[in-house]
Amino acid sequence: MNAAALVLLAALSLTVFVTGLASGARRLLGVRLGKGRAVATGLVGLAAASLVSYPLRHVQPVALLTLEIGVSLVAAMLFLAATEVLVPSGVMRGLVRFPGSLRRQVARTRRYGRLSRIFVRHGLGRFLSGRTRRGPNAAAERAVLAASLRLALEEAGVTFVKLGQVMSTRHDLLPPEFTTELGLLQDQATPEPWDAVERVLHEELGASPDEVFAEFDRKPFAAGSIAQVHRARLPGGEQVAVKVQRPGAREIVVDDLDILYRFAERLEQHTEWGRSVGAVTLAQGFAVSVHEELDFRIEARNTLSVAAAIAEAGGNSVIRVPEVHEDLTGKRVLVTEWMSGIPLHSAPKVLDERGLDRHALAGAMLECLLGQIMTSGVFHADPHPGNLLLLDDGTLGMLDFGSVGRIDRSLRATLSGMVLALHRGDPGGLCDALLEMVVHPEHIDERRLERAVGQFLARHFAPGTKPDREMFADLFAIVSRHGISVPPEIAAVFRALATMEGSLDRLVPGFDIVTEARSFAVSQHLRKLKPETLGRTVAEELLGLVPMLRRLPRRIERIGSAVEGGQLTVGVRMFSDPEDRRFLRSLVHEVLLAFLGGVIGLVGVQLLRTEGGPMLSQGLGLFELFGYNLLVVSSVLVLRVLFLMIGPGHRR
Repeated sequence: MNAAALVLLAALSLTVFVTGLASGARRLLGVRLGKGRAVATGLVGLAAASLVSYPLRHVQPVALLTLEIGVSLVAAMLFLAATEVLVPSGVMRGLVRFPGSLRRQVARTRRYGRLSRIFVRHGLGRFLSGRTRRGPNAAAERAVLAASLRLALEEAGVTFVKLGQVMSTRHDLLPPEFTTELGLLQDQATPEPWDAVERVLHEELGASPDEVFAEFDRKPFAAGSIAQVHRARLPGGEQVAVKVQRPGAREIVVDDLDILYRFAERLEQHTEWGRSVGAVTLAQGFAVSVHEELDFRIEARNTLSVAAAIAEAGGNSVIRVPEVHEDLTGKRVLVTEWMSGIPLHSAPKVLDERGLDRHALAGAMLECLLGQIMTSGVFHADPHPGNLLLLDDGTLGMLDFGSVGRIDRSLRATLSGMVLALHRGDPGGLCDALLEMVVHPEHIDERRLERAVGQFLARHFAPGTKPDREMFADLFAIVSRHGISVPPEIAAVFRALATMEGSLDRLVPGFDIVTEARSFAVSQHLRKLKPETLGRTVAEELLGLVPMLRRLPRRIERIGSAVEGGQLTVGVRMFSDPEDRRFLRSLVHEVLLAFLGGVIGLVGVQLLRTEGGPMLSQGLGLFELFGYNLLVVSSVLVLRVLFLMIGPGHRR
């Protein structure tokens, strides 16, 4: 074999050895390993093997093979564990990508600094640190703080304005001083110049707007923070509304959401109320909602879904949803039917001039929303006055379906049960409906909850009293006090109803949304009891029961045979929860590894102290070699246990 072949063979052997060491250390510690760190880990192990073999070069190489491999593996594991604790995986990858992301990071830092100055300037520094007062002056302090928060959010811009609008409906999370103040937030913006709008239209439509539309009004009809709406006419003569996303809106929102998430993390770490409301979870849910609003294709699908929901709920001809031109709709452009009318907040005077029945229109709008919620489960989640139009023909139109809620059948049944329990004044039924929202109801004191619910019903539904907005605040206070986590879908329902209440109050001041909702729920249940509906409902339930009824005789026979033969047993499965089983396995695994490592180490020490036995060379006996190998095995096991206990969370 020539010299070149020997060199190649040696290089290949070293490569295999280094790769094997890195792979073994990675698997034993359970960490992810990049290429650079893998090479460094293998080289450290190789160096350790060389340091061991050099002083004992006079000993037979085969005898030292296991010891060399073991020491190199321990060294590789020590190096990998130390670097993983000091520089976790992903940091080096971030450093490599750092030059490319430097500009965006600088812009985000500048934005972060500006937002910090805004919040500090409005006196929210103590609010972010979690230092709040308690006692008789607490309500007055919250009112001042809420006003400062609203002003800060308005100055911070689009993303934070939308966050404030969402939080203004979360009576279950925020005191009434905050929800009232945040409800004053308005989303208004300066229109984009036509050149920027035309560029977006050309990119999305594949042609200039003059080629696609017969007419296009370059002056926007309305301008929001994310998009603006233009009036246009198709070649066929149909009037349409063209919603165009602002250039750069996505980048601004993405950066703001990143900053918002950091704020939420800080609040959850350093403030008691941040932990109680789950600030990080709220920020994540808000981010998902805003990202959906940035894709107008989702809004187009939402519009079609709500239109189908209205038709399924009865096809109320008083409420209209614009038709969508899907062939002209893209990610940043939405084209819908033009609905000619005036916003609801400007409609009261026109209603009187036309002689229209305000109460009938308000009732139709509420019934439409309740039908979407209770019947189809797809509903408009933001029906504020700007999204509701009084059309020229006297009907009402719903616009802007960027925010749509979806609720499954089980939660719809829960909501229906809540409304019926409120109607009957049944604290037990209302308590059961609240508990159906909870993942682990066994952690809640049901008797205390039912007593609190009974006091709530006596306060707001006693004879001669009229339920008002404070009823929702009190109900959410009970929910929060007893540790009941309101699902996001239910929160979206209450947000939509609270927003609808404000909208209907423009039509009919003092409109009683609670009484109307109770009447709607009762009428829905009565409708189910009609002969034709009841027969269909019973048939559907029986179809679901048929498989169970078929199996029932065989199961009864088995139980009877077991009782007759004295063989009836009851099996109780402990640790049925997968998370509990995973924790127990991990605990047993770590304890067993630590025990084995300790025992093997003790045996190794005893062998090192044992005199006599065969000698491999001068100064190294067979018992000593076994002892050193056992100490290496013990070190590997103990290192794995220690890293599992203190590692940065990269275990698999």
